[in-house]
Amino acid sequence: MGKLRSRVVSWFTRRYLARARKKGLDLSSMSLLPDEVLMPLRREGLDPVPELGRRRDDEPVSKLPVPFGPTVWLVSGHAEAKAVLGDAKSFSNDFTNLVGTAGADADDNPGGLGFADPPVHTRLRRLLTPEFTMRRLARLKPGIDSIVADRLDAMARRAEPVDLVEEFALPIPSLVICELLGVPYADREEFQKHAVARFDLFGGAGQSFGAISESLAYLTTVVRAQREDPGDGLIGMIIRDKGDEVSDAELAGLADGVLTGGFETTASMLSLGALVLLRDADAFKRVHDHDDAVGDYVEELLRYLSVVQVAFPRFARSDVEVGGVPIAAGDMVVVSLSGANRDRALGTGLDVFDGQRAPTSHVAFGYGVHRCVGAELARMELRAAYPALVRRFPSMRLAVPAEELAFRPSSIVYGVDRLPVTLS
Repeated sequence: MGKLRSRVVSWFTRRYLARARKKGLDLSSMSLLPDEVLMPLRREGLDPVPELGRRRDDEPVSKLPVPFGPTVWLVSGHAEAKAVLGDAKSFSNDFTNLVGTAGADADDNPGGLGFADPPVHTRLRRLLTPEFTMRRLARLKPGIDSIVADRLDAMARRAEPVDLVEEFALPIPSLVICELLGVPYADREEFQKHAVARFDLFGGAGQSFGAISESLAYLTTVVRAQREDPGDGLIGMIIRDKGDEVSDAELAGLADGVLTGGFETTASMLSLGALVLLRDADAFKRVHDHDDAVGDYVEELLRYLSVVQVAFPRFARSDVEVGGVPIAAGDMVVVSLSGANRDRALGTGLDVFDGQRAPTSHVAFGYGVHRCVGAELARMELRAAYPALVRRFPSMRLAVPAEELAFRPSSIVYGVDRLPVTLS
């Protein structure tokens, strides 16, 4: 079992890194977009570019100069972001709004929660919500602790420097999601292949939507197998509880949504959060010394890093105002989560990381009916991983100058390609 898991993680990581090093965007497919349109996805190290903060302060709802397709609005203020994200009556997430734009075709519809509106969204979310209560998630904690410990053991056996992305940040969420869904060990290599291909949302639209279709086709085979023999994971539980009330396509879409929301986002949080620890000796010591320090540390990281930089696009169902700005029916609205999470409405000094900051009402997990259903699972993984890492390797240091780290430019899920460290 251990050798199989090792092969799965190794194969998956090679594929992920090859994709990540493509630098986020297929620029040939984006050549008509001005730099200003991509500004909400650009950063300087861990921080959004200063232009995003200036835009938020001066014009929290502003038009992006997209030369084709619908009118696109950028929402970067905190109150304005919550107004859009929390208003499912005025704004639609339905995938059909994207058909004909960005290379999308109706047959590419991924289903799941992110691209559905109520009442369909409401019914599907009710299928997942019972499996993401703290009581149900508690059954995963021993498995999460075991996965983290296994990764630390594997790191200790590696020649230094060790890449925290490859050895720590990527395997933990991929294996946790396998446990959550109930993917058999024999299928995990195939599962992780589709996980890797799933996330180039802006890179080569045809290729991206093709990856979605392949992922859904694979997950449909997993669902059909569990119809015959339901496992102990989320897929099996829903099948046992709901039977034919939920179709194979709907259940595959839900599983794909869990993959979308919980894999690369958590991997990026683990790697970038570790980088913050390496840069902040006081935070490193607090997380090392005090069990209760990690809670505030994680909440501040979620706000400060905002690894999911923008939310799923919304489309105005009718003429509406946001922050006093009129938005016409059919216009696309892009909410900058990284901008909203540094709005001075949340407090002072928000462009600086403060591991002892009292938790804020950040929107790192979104807001409203589309708030990430797996938020508590992500918190469980982060709270387990950071203390275990610093206590196992208290002398851990970056193995390269910080300025040599390569971050992903213009990527919806922000991250770093490699994070080489010395452990002793």
